[in-house]
Amino acid sequence: MTALALDYETLYAELLAQVRALLMRPEWVGAQLVGIWSGGAWLAQQLQRDLGRDGAPGVISSRLHRDDFGQRGLSSTADPTKLPQSIDGAPVLLVDDVLWTGRTTRAVLNELFDYGRPARVALAVLVDRNGRELPIEAQLAAARISLPATQRLHLRADGAGFKLEVEAC
Repeated sequence: MTALALDYETLYAELLAQVRALLMRPEWVGAQLVGIWSGGAWLAQQLQRDLGRDGAPGVISSRLHRDDFGQRGLSSTADPTKLPQSIDGAPVLLVDDVLWTGRTTRAVLNELFDYGRPARVALAVLVDRNGRELPIEAQLAAARISLPATQRLHLRADGAGFKLEVEAC
């Protein structure tokens, strides 16, 4: 694995500023942060804390709605969806580490609507990369980059915090 020349702390600070600005808009008052398992869940926890919000953010899993589970199998490592509050009529900000093809986001939207009907949904990501296969767009992104389709970008937890790594597919 090769470390990508993207600094997590710098990207996180940019994403935090963008999320803070979004949540100040009247239509986003009372928004729920919902992290996409796993990197997005870590980010949502950190955002929730740094924004001074009470309680825990929601966590959502794509495992039951993936279109590739026939190839990948049903992941036993993903946490199940946990939404601490009802999403009916509430704005929801989905948080993820990397947006690539859009397939995980599509699966997560299906899962989200199994729990209710939010007033609006937006997507905030640390890194938006090329390679979209579905018409999914991040409203907030700390960085927009291009990577070859043969490489994956992952947020990894290490002893000191988080780092972004690139690896071969």
